[in-house]
Amino acid sequence: MREIQLRDAKASLSAVIDDAVQGCPSVITKHGKPTAVIVSFEEWERMSRIPSFGWLLMSAPLQADDLPERDAAPIRPADF
Repeated sequence: MREIQLRDAKASLSAVIDDAVQGCPSVITKHGKPTAVIVSFEEWERMSRIPSFGWLLMSAPLQADDLPERDAAPIRPADF
């Protein structure tokens, strides 16, 4: 994935979009920091249909007795 500065992306927006449609997304940077990603609409649709991990966990067909008991031991101290 290529990085392109915002001002360069503005100047060549048509080419950036053509690249995204061809399967080459671009990271748009502003002041050197990644700010946005240009991807094709097809890729965006594909990614938007992927369920979140939280949704997958919540929709799992688990019953209360499917999960093991939690360890009741106190948390051990951590040295930082």
